[in-house]
Amino acid sequence: QVQLVESGGGLVQAGGSLRLSCAASGRTFSVYHVGWFRQAPGKEREFVAAIRWSGRSTYYADSVKGRFTISRDNAKSGVYLQMGSLKPGDTAVYYCAAGPTTSWGSAIGYDYWGQGTQVTVSS
Repeated sequence: QVQLVESGGGLVQAGGSLRLSCAASGRTFSVYHVGWFRQAPGKEREFVAAIRWSGRSTYYADSVKGRFTISRDNAKSGVYLQMGSLKPGDTAVYYCAAGPTTSWGSAIGYDYWGQGTQVTVSS
């Protein structure tokens, strides 16, 4: 069993930066791949970024490539999403998820989810 708790969300102006954290508990966290997803009001949940259990490979949605960076520290049971050059379109609730999937962009393969953290980007 893995529990995930996101933090770091908030209100930021367009062009600004935020760093989201996902704190995990559970002995098996380090064997799971981790993804970040987001859901804006009235829209479906969408893939943002993912990282392999080893941290050696990362994957990004085209909409955030070059602006967001995902990383993890298995010793601290943490996964991070550094977000830069934020746009109003990035406004959403951001979720981290963990699971054995290699279908990074599909929420189905992630077994564990956090409660989410709100990110609001003002214009």
